[in-house]
Amino acid sequence: MTTQSVPFNLHSDPVLALTELCDLHPQGIVFTTSLGLEDQILTDIICRNKLPVRIVTLDTGRLFPETYALIDKTRARYNVKIESFFPDTASLEELVNGQGMNAIFKSVKSRKNCCGVRKVQPLLRSLEGAKVWVTGLRAEQSENRNNLPRIELDSLSGRLKFNPLLTWSDSDLENYIEKNNVPINTLHKKGFPSIGCEPCTRAVKDGEHPRSGRWWWEKSSQECGLHKG
Repeated sequence: MTTQSVPFNLHSDPVLALTELCDLHPQGIVFTTSLGLEDQILTDIICRNKLPVRIVTLDTGRLFPETYALIDKTRARYNVKIESFFPDTASLEELVNGQGMNAIFKSVKSRKNCCGVRKVQPLLRSLEGAKVWVTGLRAEQSENRNNLPRIELDSLSGRLKFNPLLTWSDSDLENYIEKNNVPINTLHKKGFPSIGCEPCTRAVKDGEHPRSGRWWWEKSSQECGLHKG
């Protein structure tokens, strides 16, 4: 893909912007959902507007039961295919046999090795053949993300990466979810604003940053490697 084919002036409205991309790259757009609030909204937008966007999710094998339940609920609610991508068996066996299941708590390197096998490698497989990668990243989610561009050529995947809800606020999310009765993870009402793998996520206390429950034992950028941090 050349920079000349990148529409950096997409419409500010997520629906119109996604429609523009679908017109430019028909059958070439992949949306990766982790079933968070932003991602559930984007799934609703894609399905409500019948946009030709593939929806995929990365099943690390260590997700919360509530997340698995939401995947099934979302598939049924929208009558939509959500493709699950799993870690490569040989790579996962090598990882676990080499560093164990709980080495993630011993060093950032070990944790990122786990994220690499369980998330990054499946992501790259899920994007094979795609022209555009759509995500639910928002600037308000963390300091690492507050300077992200809305659309860019992604260095990890080599694809055009589009963040339709980048400038949305927490209240924007809440209003959309309430208005459209979007299904959400039951853990959100139990103190989990950001939900990842079960061993790596805890509830947050009042006053804590929403992403402080992710890899809480680390002094790191709280990123898994899918996105710049």
